[in-house]
Amino acid sequence: MDDFSDVKKLFQGCLTQQDRYQRIITLGRDLPFMPFEYRTEENIVKGCQSIVYLYSEIDNGKVLYYAFSEALISAGLAALLIKAYAGHAPEFILKSKPSFLEELQILGSLSPSRSNGLANMFLRMQQDAIKFLITV
Repeated sequence: MDDFSDVKKLFQGCLTQQDRYQRIITLGRDLPFMPFEYRTEENIVKGCQSIVYLYSEIDNGKVLYYAFSEALISAGLAALLIKAYAGHAPEFILKSKPSFLEELQILGSLSPSRSNGLANMFLRMQQDAIKFLITV
């Protein structure tokens, strides 16, 4: 199992809730471009405070994710999950819970509606992983 050390390194030096929010916003700004053809109704993550598009595909047994949101916090949360799970096999995505979110004190920094959106993004990632396992 991955210890998510790369993701944890992103938050080194973030001592306050404000520091963590700023880092999440930076991740949102740095989120790779999501092609417009992926920004469709079927790729909207339900239950997010803002509109978040999440698209996935599988390449050589590894899941790749693309995301977009105009809201930088939502985009940053999507980017955080993508950094943790993109490039892994579907089985990893299903077995590895995002425990790093509590460890980094990110969940405690979010409003209930943002936490719900984050949970729905991860659920969507897992659903896509299942889809890839079934269609292999």
